Amino acid sequence: MDTEILVCGYSYHRKPFILKNRILDTFLFRLQVQGKSMVRINGNRLDMEPGNLLLLKPGDLYELKVDGESRSGDYFILCKGLWIEHWWESFEPQPFTRIPLDERILSLWDHLYLENHQTLIPDDQLVDYLLRSLCLSLKRTIQGTNAVHKQPPNTKFAADLIKRYIEDHFIEQFSIEDLAKNVGLSVSRASHLFKETYGTTIIQSAINMRLKNAIDRMRYTPMTLEVIAESCGFGSYSYFHKAFKKRFGISPKEYRDMFDQGDHNYNQMLTRITTEQFTND
Repeated sequence: MDTEILVCGYSYHRKPFILKNRILDTFLFRLQVQGKSMVRINGNRLDMEPGNLLLLKPGDLYELKVDGESRSGDYFILCKGLWIEHWWESFEPQPFTRIPLDERILSLWDHLYLENHQTLIPDDQLVDYLLRSLCLSLKRTIQGTNAVHKQPPNTKFAADLIKRYIEDHFIEQFSIEDLAKNVGLSVSRASHLFKETYGTTIIQSAINMRLKNAIDRMRYTPMTLEVIAESCGFGSYSYFHKAFKKRFGISPKEYRDMFDQGDHNYNQMLTRITTEQFTND
């Protein structure tokens, strides 16, 4: 294998913790996801908050401190290998950057951690692929985040980051303030960029994603409409009913009844309307 993981895990500190000055002999990735901590990189102090990412190389001087008042949670990896060296050289990352807490990256990190600790049927090849996938995902996210904050910013990429956040959280009752903070923009800037790029608002895009999800469940599962409404992020059936009827002109029950009765002409019409109305979302 062209990569080797020495340590991979998730650390949660409830009590004071100190890792004194250590000269690294491997690459270190550390992503703060909860609470706060303090690190020193080559003597420079950095206060870590959720979304702060460290990418350190062999030879860097590293120190970590968690005080008694701030609980801290982070993902971390110590790794080495020829592929990692080439990946590093391909874009020479800064030691400290801020990235959105993307569910895709967190999921990859979780999967990598579980596979790396697999004892029943270990698969070094899968671990190698997962580490490479994580590295490439981090590179893409860092480059995209940098593009968002350039002057002038890459508006399309910023809008895509917002859309990705919506895709990851549309089932939840997220706020635009949380979304904007996650992608590193103001609320007004995030709302404007998204509307300018996709021709719809952030909230309407989330509703459309919920409706898409609900339509699939009405067609292909026996779930009740009430359960579908809750599981797709509407919170209540009355809200789901109102949003569905406003969009399609009929109630969810009327749609499901027609679909169940095999009214193919009507189903084809609604499918066409659905596709047309969701095209820009």
